[in-house]
Amino acid sequence: MRSETQILSLCEIEKQNGYMASVREYTDCLFAENGIRPRVFVLTLGCQQNVSDSEKLSGMANEMGYDITDTPEDAHLIVVNTCAIREHAEKRALSLVGQYKHIKQKRPELIIAVCGCMVAQEHRVEQIKKSYPYVDLLFGTSSIHRFPEFLASKIKTKKRALHFHEPERVVAEDMPVHRDSSYRAWVSVMYGCNNFCSYCIVPYVRGRERSREKQQIVNEVRELVESGYKSITLLGQNVNSYGKDLDTEYDFADLVQELDSIEGDWWLDFMTSHPKDASRKLIDVMAAAKHVTHHFHLPMQSGSDSVLRAMNRRYDFEKYIGIVDYIREKMPDATITSDIIVGFPTESEQDFEDTLNALRRARFDMIFSFIYSPRKGTPAAEMEQISDKIKSERFERLLATQNEISLCQNKPLEGKTLKVLCDGRSKTDDGVINGRTEGGKIVLFEGDDSMTGKFLNIKIERGETFALYGKVVK
Repeated sequence: MRSETQILSLCEIEKQNGYMASVREYTDCLFAENGIRPRVFVLTLGCQQNVSDSEKLSGMANEMGYDITDTPEDAHLIVVNTCAIREHAEKRALSLVGQYKHIKQKRPELIIAVCGCMVAQEHRVEQIKKSYPYVDLLFGTSSIHRFPEFLASKIKTKKRALHFHEPERVVAEDMPVHRDSSYRAWVSVMYGCNNFCSYCIVPYVRGRERSREKQQIVNEVRELVESGYKSITLLGQNVNSYGKDLDTEYDFADLVQELDSIEGDWWLDFMTSHPKDASRKLIDVMAAAKHVTHHFHLPMQSGSDSVLRAMNRRYDFEKYIGIVDYIREKMPDATITSDIIVGFPTESEQDFEDTLNALRRARFDMIFSFIYSPRKGTPAAEMEQISDKIKSERFERLLATQNEISLCQNKPLEGKTLKVLCDGRSKTDDGVINGRTEGGKIVLFEGDDSMTGKFLNIKIERGETFALYGKVVK
């Protein structure tokens, strides 16, 4: 049963609204003096959950009088929303924050905020306090809703507002949101994770699982559909766990089924699913649905049972492949994607061969593959590590194996006409338009800007490893 303290109170919402109003007075004053509307630059690093968090941060900044800019040099407020899933992500965040020092030297009035998963770790907080004295605001994932309060404090006192990851675990509703897209939307259905995989920092930086009330989710999705959004993705560290902390038998499959009843021309997707909680009930709902895409992202991580045990994944390959087989039985056209970690501390050469064989058996359309990175504070970081040379060599073999499979999965689509949501011009070729199928496959074709945000029928002429190529048909 949910604790009463987990829902952000109306009193707290009103308090944050008050801080937003006070900051708005400050920004209005700046505009009156200089004739320039203050601007905010929000940099997002990491997963889709961070993207969703950044849309809330942008929404609050917008409410406080800041216009959105995509250029840090033009900003009066810079917000860096960080990731902690791998050490590389943290180093990149620190490097980028270091670059903003030169902007602040030129314009001391610039306010720099660093938030997100990285600063939910005490050692990173201490590092930023000591080595990045020009950072003005610091707060973790559980305090994002207090952004107006921290910013108001900085403006009023001129002092740094540095807040370590707080123990509160709330679900904050009714906060402003500035969405990056007018046709693709991210909707968080829950926050946190209870799984404690031995390699993963997420439960430590995002806390335990907290589900949103289902009516809040239904209302948000309905409003998005009515506003013209074409693709809506439900988010959670483990969406399959939705509802387990609520005093109800209503589960994630029930939520998906209820959302599917919302009328309109739109797609519903979700991520990420943990195999231990991926139910046949959910797969049955997907197969019978009108709007739910036939796409299942199901992280396997390893094909070796011994490595899966060391990872504390709580399933074996036999159980995993049983889920994959059932998805394909109910939805033969399903796109199945996965995550794989290479070089976990206990991984032997035979363990890695088991993973390659698992790829050949599962026939994923695409994988997100990662070289294992020790995360301070997790059990796996204390295990004996594999050399970087072995990790890199295995990583190359993994990619080569999956690339062959991906090409084989895409070739049969040649000659078929697929429904594609258009994302606009390709970054590499102005004359080419980029879109995605309901399974997330990239499709490239000739077109113009008027197609952006629309569903199109594309006849696939060529299937390659990483993309499909085709032309628009009526």
